Amino acid sequence: MIVRIMGEGQVRLADGHFTELNRLDDELLAEVEKGDGPGFRRTLAALLARVRELGDPLPDDSLEPSELILPAAEATLEEVRDMLSDDGLIPG
Repeated sequence: MIVRIMGEGQVRLADGHFTELNRLDDELLAEVEKGDGPGFRRTLAALLARVRELGDPLPDDSLEPSELILPAAEATLEEVRDMLSDDGLIPG
């Protein structure tokens, strides 16, 4: 799956990584719903760090369609709230 982190670029992630990423996404969703700013910031950073660690970066000149778009590291709680679905940022 091709994942875009807004403002950074794209990575290719194997489907096997989504169980771990969904756990972080569930935590992030709960923190956004509670308005837990510090928890939100910590979990968003952890989620993006794992995507960067697990993913293979695509070249900057590559324009693959992104199947998943994640917020930038500096996104606000309100901006992320607007991006969330019932499943969080990551479906499944």
